[in-house]
Amino acid sequence: MARTTANGNLKLYLNQNGLKCEDIKRNGYHNRRQDFVPLYQDFENFYTRNLYMRVRDNWNRPICSLPGPVFDLMERVSDDYNWTFRLTGGTIHNAINMGSYNYLGFAENNADFLKTVADKTRQYGVGVGSTRQEIGNLGIHEELEQLVANFLRVESSMTFGMGFATNSMNIPALVGKGCLILSDELNHTSLILGARLSGALIRVFKHNNMHSLEKMLREAISSGQPRTHRPWKKILIMVEGIYSMEGSLVRLPEIVALKKKYKAYLYLDEAHSIGAVGPTGRGVTELFNVNPSDVDVMMGTFTKSFGAAGGYIAGKKELVDYLRSHSHSAVYATAMSPPVTEQIIRAMKCIMGKDGSTEGIRRIHKLAENTRYFRARLKEMGFIIYGNDDSPVVPILLYMPGKVVAFAREMLERKIGVVVVGFPATPITEARARFCLSAAHTKAMLNQVLHHMNEVGDHLCLKFSRLKYSSCPNLHDEKDFELGS
Repeated sequence: MARTTANGNLKLYLNQNGLKCEDIKRNGYHNRRQDFVPLYQDFENFYTRNLYMRVRDNWNRPICSLPGPVFDLMERVSDDYNWTFRLTGGTIHNAINMGSYNYLGFAENNADFLKTVADKTRQYGVGVGSTRQEIGNLGIHEELEQLVANFLRVESSMTFGMGFATNSMNIPALVGKGCLILSDELNHTSLILGARLSGALIRVFKHNNMHSLEKMLREAISSGQPRTHRPWKKILIMVEGIYSMEGSLVRLPEIVALKKKYKAYLYLDEAHSIGAVGPTGRGVTELFNVNPSDVDVMMGTFTKSFGAAGGYIAGKKELVDYLRSHSHSAVYATAMSPPVTEQIIRAMKCIMGKDGSTEGIRRIHKLAENTRYFRARLKEMGFIIYGNDDSPVVPILLYMPGKVVAFAREMLERKIGVVVVGFPATPITEARARFCLSAAHTKAMLNQVLHHMNEVGDHLCLKFSRLKYSSCPNLHDEKDFELGS
């Protein structure tokens, strides 16, 4: 709050944050600002000053260990109401990690598994220092691309060193002025940025709503481009396999049917679904039994299920060859680091069983088992959760900003690390906690988390569901017996 004093000085009052009052000379300050647009919107400014700063300790917590099923957090405190933090030197040991995208547990420090990664690091070093089109193209890069194409069952693929740039830099190479992008309203920021950079017209359809999508397709084809009414050069539908804030799965069979009916192209982002769903981890195309050739552009990242970094674009050979020379990320970005490349190769071979073991398929089944169990128990307790039963992303609705803060702090006191999400990442009335399941989580870990969730849910009145579930868990799993036995 500000007030002008009689001598023309601007008096600042920030007492609610415990700061000292200070006089600032005006010197024409207001006159200089008259022609400028406000740096913050009114509500964003209000939210930042009056809410976010008070609860900032719940985000950006520094960790000091491997982000596996358990991790260590560095203790920090604030002496000025969360404006700044200082580390105490203490550590919170062995907190259960329920926030990392370590779906298959490949973010690990197993010396036996990482031997090939260490060997490639000694052979190639940790960085290439060049683009692939100059002197940064290594044999393991080409090996990885062939492996990705085989894994996805498509003709060809190409890899990139950064997952975010895989979307934001490749979409502008595929569409431009005179093209139309139909984007799901809950698409990731990387997809939104890529669409905006492309120069194509963007229209947003309701999340997973096939009626909304078909209506836009019909209007686009019948009306054509604005003003000129010429036919669109291309119509590109952009969706995700698993939506990271909702835990919902794309309705892929219906979207493929619409794309064929209206002769559009389909761009599928499988950042969260590749490796995490499907009987053999091949993503939503396998889960819904959709032919991968029906998806024009298959995109995914290595930052989640593979415990590494980077992303890929896969599809027909003509598409990939075109992107190799037209994508800014392919032409100008530094080639993927050799140890990262080898980490992806060893994880993908493990999933495919090419390492001679069944460890990969065991992890996929373990993730599916953990996901179903955790979701079912939360529903029994009375929490409202979003998403599909096969999705390892489990958002729990907390609704009120005050309860978001209390929930995160209560869980940390119980040595459970959680991710809480609020405005502006979600609508201000739909704040939530987002749990990410992993194959590395044991049943005992999940039971410990569920026990504390039950306590905190009662303490903070978070069990909003009116549905009644059995208090007794299933005594058997249908897969444990055979008919007629």
